[in-house]
Amino acid sequence: MKRAKISAGVDEVGRGSLAGPVVAAAVIFKGSIKRSLFKDSKKLSFNRRMIIAKYIKKNSIYGIGVADVKEIYKFNILNASLLAMKRAISKLSTKPNQIYIDGIYVPKGIKNCKAIIKGDQKIKVISAASILAKVYRDLLMIKLSKKYKNYFWEKNFGYGTKDHLKSLKKYGISSLHRRDFKPVYNMLWLKKFKTQKTSFFT
Repeated sequence: MKRAKISAGVDEVGRGSLAGPVVAAAVIFKGSIKRSLFKDSKKLSFNRRMIIAKYIKKNSIYGIGVADVKEIYKFNILNASLLAMKRAISKLSTKPNQIYIDGIYVPKGIKNCKAIIKGDQKIKVISAASILAKVYRDLLMIKLSKKYKNYFWEKNFGYGTKDHLKSLKKYGISSLHRRDFKPVYNMLWLKKFKTQKTSFFT
């Protein structure tokens, strides 16, 4: 008997952030779903996104995958993103026979994957994965902001906003900042240069 087609959507968030992990979600819809909810998902407010995420969880099978700062530094951000996707897919309790991934790359070792440019705007199940990944990561960064209070992660979620960059200059980098990302790397290089210059003249 031919197996029914089970499609999953996969997306990640946090690639452009200066701090914190990259997070991916994989989603399979259980049945019919209110597709109108996913219109302009990138423009949803934080509270609206939270409400829709609860609806998605209730009406889907999903998995979350995370690649931390050390893995981002070790593998680079692209490969860390693909690793997070692979982990999200592996956590699905039902195995899909078709996987749609936002972007142009797919994780190695995963069968029946298809990369779709701007897939989160074209395929609802990818849009749903995007929402779950973002909500998970936002809540994680809010939690981390209570420990790392100087960087306003509860507002900027680790991205390079003016307040975040200003805090980096004032307080330096934390253990959760991505040291090879340009603004952070430049700050480390400048600090090293100043230290070497001071030691040279003393």
